[in-house]
Amino acid sequence: MRLAYILALMALAAPAWADDDACSKFKWSVAREKALFAAPQGAGATDALSIGDKGFRVALADGATFKFPIAPERPPKPGTHAAALSLTIAKAGVYEVTLSDEGWIDATQGGAVIKSSAFSGQKGCAGVRKSVRFDLVVGPATLQLSNIEAPTADIAVVPTF
Repeated sequence: MRLAYILALMALAAPAWADDDACSKFKWSVAREKALFAAPQGAGATDALSIGDKGFRVALADGATFKFPIAPERPPKPGTHAAALSLTIAKAGVYEVTLSDEGWIDATQGGAVIKSSAFSGQKGCAGVRKSVRFDLVVGPATLQLSNIEAPTADIAVVPTF
């Protein structure tokens, strides 16, 4: 009887262990982003985001009809969703953009797409799917999200410095 009880407890705990294991396989910690995603603020598909202290749940637009400021690096797939979110970069440096769902993230500044400096992603980490780093300069920037299947996604932007 005890063995059955212990096995039942282990079975209940296994999904949590798997989640912790998947989350620990990112190239850098996503614990801060998971905490920010626990109480996200609402945002629209073309809103401005703040950096560092908030997570946002973005109501995404239809990817087939969404007008991006700059063509995304990967064309939108049918049936997916999109957004173009503005940022104000006050200090130059590397910023981490973390997304809850499978999708594509482009950062743009000065009319050009900024290549990512690093990225990491894991399936099976509840609430966090991908994190991308961009080296951004002072001034306005735009994050373009595309190819997200869900109509909403959580996003956080935090400095790495």
